[in-house]
Amino acid sequence: MAASLRVTLRKSLVGTNPSARGTVRALGLRHIGQTVELRDDRASRGQLRAVRHLLEVEEVGAAKAGRTSKATAKATAEKQEEAES
Repeated sequence: MAASLRVTLRKSLVGTNPSARGTVRALGLRHIGQTVELRDDRASRGQLRAVRHLLEVEEVGAAKAGRTSKATAKATAEKQEEAES
């Protein structure tokens, strides 16, 4: 399994049953378009399965995608240049 899951609320909770609304709130989602990152475990997967018709789920690797510092990005680029030479 992936290290974490990126979950985005894509549909409105209006007209859904109270149980589905509660599950979405427990996942930390409040507004359409809001994204949260969750640990990838059995409990989270079960919650996501219950309201999968409202969500978009993406698996994220061990490294936090999109959250690297400039220094880390520069060092990575330098390593790649050295490897290519």
